[in-house]
Amino acid sequence: MTIKEYPPEVLNGQPLGAWTGEAYRRVVGAIRAELAVEGLTQPHWWTINHAAGSPGRWTRAELAERLSTWEDLGLDFDEVFDDLVRWGWLTEDDGVMALTPGGEAGRQRAWERLGPVLEKTRAGVDPDDYVTAINVLRRVVANLGGDGDLPT
Repeated sequence: MTIKEYPPEVLNGQPLGAWTGEAYRRVVGAIRAELAVEGLTQPHWWTINHAAGSPGRWTRAELAERLSTWEDLGLDFDEVFDDLVRWGWLTEDDGVMALTPGGEAGRQRAWERLGPVLEKTRAGVDPDDYVTAINVLRRVVANLGGDGDLPT
């Protein structure tokens, strides 16, 4: 898809909040729509990815604290964790959550659904421009008192 070109002086006067808000609604909306096909919310998705990425690390409290940075739906993480345990996607042993083979299979199905969304999101965007955009947003966040570092 092509977009209309504008001179830099016109683009420099555009409201960053309006454009970042519109981008957020579109990107997150597309992601949430695909996850919903698998019966997942974004917090479910974040949970299973963290459990897969750091096996044996996360207790409920630690993971809820970690994920609350991105959560904007007003969800209770205990309910999210309970869903995943009830579905057989997570287990808890001595308070530590672990992804089950069924959870990993669900995670892989969700990744397959999200791949096309992520490709569409970055279509026509030069990788160097993407890096610049992320660094600009990190700087804006830091300038306004947030954490501009990448999540660990």
